[in-house]
Amino acid sequence: MAEVLKVILILKRETKRFNIPWVSTEVVTVDPYKILISCILSLRTKDAVTRRSSERLFAIADTPDKVAEMSPSRLEKLIYPAGFYRNKARQIIALSKRLVDDFGGNVPHSQEALLSFKGVGRKTANLVLGLGFNIPAICVDTHVHRIPNRLGWIRTKKPVETEFALMAIIPKRYWIELNTLLVTLGQNICLPVSPFCGKCPVNRYCRKVGVTRCR
Repeated sequence: MAEVLKVILILKRETKRFNIPWVSTEVVTVDPYKILISCILSLRTKDAVTRRSSERLFAIADTPDKVAEMSPSRLEKLIYPAGFYRNKARQIIALSKRLVDDFGGNVPHSQEALLSFKGVGRKTANLVLGLGFNIPAICVDTHVHRIPNRLGWIRTKKPVETEFALMAIIPKRYWIELNTLLVTLGQNICLPVSPFCGKCPVNRYCRKVGVTRCR
């Protein structure tokens, strides 16, 4: 536990020199709806593309009622070239309509309710809870799954296993920011292949599980 806390505190200090993930920026995190939509757009999409797609969309429509009135073709043009943009356009419109019809235009703040939306998984639901409502939750994406396993903190094969394994070793007060810290590290230093171990601020604490080549 002591080593885990050391790594978290180092990352809180050192990752400030990098650009944080778009979904974690203040532009987005003031609004649970923007977090929800940006997270959907981010799936299978690079962060820079997610940012541009989100900015174009929110400049035209940034509330569920406005998006619900859009045609799929118009929304597709706004979010292109986000991955699977056609499917995402239909999903976002359907989700927005349901928010208006069933939730009064407000994003619900329970995991159960969020998971009831088609296409919303635990990753997205937990990110919305944490960043949008300040409700402690660990959002596990590819970086949050890979890095703790590489560090040697846990040994898991599936994201849901990682979520519960991290809940057991990470103090609750760090659950919300853990995703931002690890994603920032994963995008800039701890790459999936040939990570920059020589420049990593937590290199001395890393067991480099599964790393066959590094820089």
